[in-house]
Amino acid sequence: MGIDAEPHRALPPDVLEAIAPPSELRRIEGLARTAPHVHWDRLLFSAKESAYKAWFPLTRTRLGFDEADIALDPPGSFRAVLLRGPGPSEFAGRWLVADGLLATAVTHRG
Repeated sequence: MGIDAEPHRALPPDVLEAIAPPSELRRIEGLARTAPHVHWDRLLFSAKESAYKAWFPLTRTRLGFDEADIALDPPGSFRAVLLRGPGPSEFAGRWLVADGLLATAVTHRG
């Protein structure tokens, strides 16, 4: 399991471009148009952090931001596809925004 919590506010300038490939940037832009009240950039960052926190204890190897492809779903779930091995190839996740914070968590059934 991996869990992360962040303040619900935009990431600092240039951070999103450093952590997200073009495919994720396009998805974030689309989500921002449909639900502008959510800071999708920070949510993506948190989801990647949760994936890393679940990955590392299983593999004892680092996972770069570019090695996890995150697909966020507005009702409160996401999928993390891990682009390297050995190790799990996917994590299922959930997210929540409340009281000025956002939280993400992933699990792996192994």
